[in-house]
Amino acid sequence: MQHTLKSLIHFHGVGLHGGQPVAMIVRPAPANHGIHFVRTDVSGKNNIIPALWNHVTDTKLCTVISNDDKVSVGTVEHLMAALHGCHIDNALIEINGPEVPIMDGSSLAFVHEIERVGLIKQDAPRHIIRILDDIIVRDGDKMVTLSPAPESTFSGEIDFNHPMIGRQNYQTEIVNGNFPHELAECRTFGFEKEVQYLRSIGLARGGSLNNAIVLGEDNVLNPQGLRRPDEFIRHKLLDAVGDLALAGARIQGRYHGVKAGHDMNNRILHALFANSGAWEWTTDNVIPLTPHLSTRNREMIRA
Repeated sequence: MQHTLKSLIHFHGVGLHGGQPVAMIVRPAPANHGIHFVRTDVSGKNNIIPALWNHVTDTKLCTVISNDDKVSVGTVEHLMAALHGCHIDNALIEINGPEVPIMDGSSLAFVHEIERVGLIKQDAPRHIIRILDDIIVRDGDKMVTLSPAPESTFSGEIDFNHPMIGRQNYQTEIVNGNFPHELAECRTFGFEKEVQYLRSIGLARGGSLNNAIVLGEDNVLNPQGLRRPDEFIRHKLLDAVGDLALAGARIQGRYHGVKAGHDMNNRILHALFANSGAWEWTTDNVIPLTPHLSTRNREMIRA
């Protein structure tokens, strides 16, 4: 069944890239409402932005969604991951600026507040996108796949030429409270040598050691260090959970990302919905069938 929040929750923070203070309220919403953002600082034009894959307009360093009036909100992925990971189907998000507050660079603050107020079960079945066949998107050495699986599973691999990262891989299922315990606290990360350049082009102005892991030449600059030895790949999967939550429904299948980011995550959704034979709508009132594992209707996109 679908779920929403028992009561509204408030957040205050700064935008990661603009560095401006922002206030946000996440409100309960009725069944079949989905997730929508409302820019309360915008008037005279449409200020409602659906949290959907076909409203993504930028994927440089974060995911930005926009409406037809070019009203946008960015860095939605950590909040979307928290809503999805905590099984919230319906919410109205009021925000007075162009970016979701970065908080500590993870989904942890959002998850804590969701767990504090709790959820309400709604009188409507949850919509599910069941993956029936493999979808593959490649771009050089990057790759994302969606494939049949009995649960919503996320796995990935990264490989950075840095002694604190190197090659990492991880897999988890978004069931039984796994997201809050396995991914939610894992923070975004960046490299000290890139900070000045990003700020020169108007990005990362709100970034600090309080809301990101910052890597020097051979070390982590944050005094408290890492929360997990493999925090980097876990954060990449946190991002993937948030980006794929923009599908508009829970995906029953396996996501696997190799050196993937926001752009590849959005491209896999475009590829999925372009291939009607590779997926089907169902609900959680239907007992899932074991998806077939053939390569029928395989779609491969090469950049």
